[in-house]
Amino acid sequence: MKKLYLGLAIVGAVVPYIFFVQHFADSGFGLPGFIAALFANPAAGGFTADLLITSGIFWIAIFHRRSLGKGPKPWLFIVLNLTIGLSCALPAYLYANEPERPVQ
Repeated sequence: MKKLYLGLAIVGAVVPYIFFVQHFADSGFGLPGFIAALFANPAAGGFTADLLITSGIFWIAIFHRRSLGKGPKPWLFIVLNLTIGLSCALPAYLYANEPERPVQ
């Protein structure tokens, strides 16, 4: 599973940036325009709201696990979530949390 999580984290980093680069190439780099595009219509707004809620739940879960002495430190995954997205941060967290299997 560890290799699968790593691969999914990479895919989760590349795919969103394909769309982000296209948006910034078309509209220029600006946070107000980007946020407006996130809520451009009800469908986009619904996906954005879903992602924001899910990201918040992810943050609560990783901080809670850390408070129990389980899991890696959460700050790297928060940064990944904010700069790339949950599609990268979640599999990266699962990768970091997956135990190493002994080579046989």
